[in-house]
Amino acid sequence: MRRAKALSCQADFEVVGEATHGQEAIELITRLKPDVIIMDLRMAKMGGAEAITGLRQLGITIPILVLTTYDSNADILHAVKAGATGYILKDAPREQLFAAIRTVAQGKSVFAPEVVTRLLRHMQTPPSSVLSERELEVLALVGRGASNKEAARSLFISEATIKSHLLRIFGKLGVEDRTAAVTVALEKGMLHLNEEK
Repeated sequence: MRRAKALSCQADFEVVGEATHGQEAIELITRLKPDVIIMDLRMAKMGGAEAITGLRQLGITIPILVLTTYDSNADILHAVKAGATGYILKDAPREQLFAAIRTVAQGKSVFAPEVVTRLLRHMQTPPSSVLSERELEVLALVGRGASNKEAARSLFISEATIKSHLLRIFGKLGVEDRTAAVTVALEKGMLHLNEEK
């Protein structure tokens, strides 16, 4: 991996292991006990956020820096809630990556500016982010796997109206897709999929 080679070129860095999926990462980290963990989010078998959760549940407190291409609200929130110490994007310059690793190694947190902006926006929850009863109904159906056509049939409205509701929901929640909208609404306690509407 080019990232691993770049890290190895730093005098104070040593790459002690690489994993292809979350479960393998947990096993390696438990055995090798590195000073810093650099974790991607999207991996086969078990993703990064799940691996971070697993490590924290095992009592492993090693600093974890998320290094990923994913910067949606849902991705960021999952990683931070799981116990990530920092979060930067893969397109960050090498110097920023090296500085971030050194920062988390000192027990401090580091987040890319765009990630901080998203977190703050999510935490502030302005009044405009409150979903209407109809928007909650649409989102609940989407959360249960309904297509736009199925949701429209269920609510006796047009498919175009469903699309309009979804666009408003995305805007209010600061997300870009259906999955992220459902995830954020669940995390904020706006939506409860076990309750039938």
